[in-house]
Amino acid sequence: MLKTLRNAWKEKEIRKKLLYTFMMLVVIRFGSELPIPGVNTSYFADFFARQSGDAFNFFDAMTGGSFTSMSVLALSITPYITSSIIMQLLTIAIPKLEEMQREGEDGRKKIAEYTRYLTVALALIESTAMAVGFGGQGLLINYNVWNVIIAVMTMTAGSAFLMWVGERITEKGVGNGISIVLLFNIVSSLPQDVSTLYNTFMNGRIIAVQVVAVLMMLAVAVAMVVFVVYLQDGERRIPVQYSKKMVGRRMVGGQSSHIPLKINTAGVIPVIFASSILSFPVVIAQFFNPDYSTIPGKILMMLNSSSWFRPEMPWYSVGMVIYIVLIVLFAYFYTSITFNPLEVANNMKKSGGFIPGIRPGKPTSDYLNKILNYIIFVGAVGLIIISVIPIMISGLFGVSRLSFLGTSLIIIVSVILETVKAIESQVIVRNYKGFLND
Repeated sequence: MLKTLRNAWKEKEIRKKLLYTFMMLVVIRFGSELPIPGVNTSYFADFFARQSGDAFNFFDAMTGGSFTSMSVLALSITPYITSSIIMQLLTIAIPKLEEMQREGEDGRKKIAEYTRYLTVALALIESTAMAVGFGGQGLLINYNVWNVIIAVMTMTAGSAFLMWVGERITEKGVGNGISIVLLFNIVSSLPQDVSTLYNTFMNGRIIAVQVVAVLMMLAVAVAMVVFVVYLQDGERRIPVQYSKKMVGRRMVGGQSSHIPLKINTAGVIPVIFASSILSFPVVIAQFFNPDYSTIPGKILMMLNSSSWFRPEMPWYSVGMVIYIVLIVLFAYFYTSITFNPLEVANNMKKSGGFIPGIRPGKPTSDYLNKILNYIIFVGAVGLIIISVIPIMISGLFGVSRLSFLGTSLIIIVSVILETVKAIESQVIVRNYKGFLND
């Protein structure tokens, strides 16, 4: 990776793109420190401290801490991510959108335009819900119509601005701008995580204990990163053979190819959905000040991931079983709507392709389904391991959730790999052009 960056820095055009990306990220950091007028900036920090749920910590990591500090970028790019997922699902459910996507570049531009409109609408809804729902509970210093309007407009504009920055990075910088903004937000929380680890495992202890603690933490971090890299890059390649065809007086075709099936077919979507579903009743219950000594209150504690793996109350870890089941279910569900084995089999049949030893048509579809079901399960198990380890550390050692582990680590690794590949491709193109010019 360092060699790729060195080679890229030597190219003047790529160097400009890297500097442009860096400057846009600096602008984002400045925006993350600007508070919303009339808002109590410590309200959500105190609220998060009382909840400690996985979805809250993950959401705060995605915003780079902007949400807990209630800056103008409090919503970050989460409305855009949500709208992209919704548009992806609608493209499969609505034939007109599916047809639009197949139109090529023009169709994709229209879908991107609809995604922008939906992003602004979601940001408006989310900011209104926050300003109205929490405004009277202490979020707004003076709860009145004018302050509500200011808060809503500021948060909506901040989210739209970040979407614009992401698109500009994609156009004039390197890699996918939205992904890079998300990566930058998560990485910006690393100093706080290091401070948390130091205070928990090293502060006030003898040097020998500190050295052992550092070595163990490094070992866990390296093992997690390596595991995530293998999970993200791992794929099952299904060989495909294309039959020869007579075109004029020549025989063409007969090439060999493959269908790459990623092990982690659904990405981080299953973990996000599972965490959101478990956290939803916990969030709603906070408006009614629940009594945790009652049966409904104990059920809420069971759904809250901050209660899992605690030695003093092991029965609450039953909620983890629900969490694991939801991850597996969403892994199968999301893959089923994004990858259609029957469509792939039909396209192969039309183009004269076949899997060696498997007949074209339905037998090919059944074969792909069988392989896919196995791969999805392996990928879901990998997601479970990655997402449960930080929860386990939090429960057993009383550590507040670490933003660079779990779901965030998958995002960090996948975005870095994606960006490095994008830089590599640009370097290769520049070298190829230079070779032709010479």
